Amino acid sequence: MVVNLPLTVMKKLGLDYDSLRSVKDNIILVMASAFGPDGPYADRVGFDGVIQAMSGAMSLTGFPGPPIRSVVSWADYGTALHGAFGAMTALYHRQRTGQGQLIDVSLLATGVTFMTPLLAELKTMGIRREQMGNTGYYAAPSDAYRTSDGWIIVPTIGGPMFRRWARLIGREDLIDDPRCRDDISRGNNSAVINEAMSEWCSGRTREQAIAELEAARVPCGPCYDLDEVLADAQVNSRKLLEEVEYPGGTKPVPIARAPIRLSETPAGACRRAPTLGEHTDEVLFEIGFASQEIEALRDARAI
Repeated sequence: MVVNLPLTVMKKLGLDYDSLRSVKDNIILVMASAFGPDGPYADRVGFDGVIQAMSGAMSLTGFPGPPIRSVVSWADYGTALHGAFGAMTALYHRQRTGQGQLIDVSLLATGVTFMTPLLAELKTMGIRREQMGNTGYYAAPSDAYRTSDGWIIVPTIGGPMFRRWARLIGREDLIDDPRCRDDISRGNNSAVINEAMSEWCSGRTREQAIAELEAARVPCGPCYDLDEVLADAQVNSRKLLEEVEYPGGTKPVPIARAPIRLSETPAGACRRAPTLGEHTDEVLFEIGFASQEIEALRDARAI
């Protein structure tokens, strides 16, 4: 069972763990909240954007200027994944011991967890990072670069990869440059490296630049717009998206298939999100209600 309500509301509704355990003593409850069930913020409401701000992520995202929220709701998605992992762990534990348990996940915990490297760096070394756009903090080249007809991203790390890159663009002199002696030095002197990379990219199309970088085994990729994602050969070859009809829609909706591929228990076809109440009868049938009982609940406006 998954609940996403403040603890005080859950208790009033009888959906808190203790109340549910009195009905089913081995129940597994995933309790997702914005800030957690205790502490000074326990009764606060919050969404993904609030946590992006309070985790420190917005202060470092984008180019120098105002804090920038990521378009991807990573605190939401990350918390859902943590909840799923917790539920699987609890199911395994119950299988072995017969015991249920409460899984407590929160958006704030996810945000702080994902920001740990930067928080640890500040706390232990006093390094206070600032907004740098697409430029990486810890190595170079690691940025987005403009070609003659679009943008690419090139994230490198490690000496061998850097040396392959330097030879590819004809800047072997940078290999022995003291400013480029290791990853952190290259990150600290990224302006020098980015200037060389930008000059190399400017004389090539996106396709040409990617082909040459791939041949040199330097990681790279095109900066796609959404149309290009939908048309991408790898996305379509692996059938990462499935088009599903939706009631009232004029076109099928592309829905991501399960991103985890299991060899023995593969996921089935995508199932669209239900309309309001669409699965009520199905769920009640599964837990033992008869047709007449469901109709009585509906007549009483309980469902």
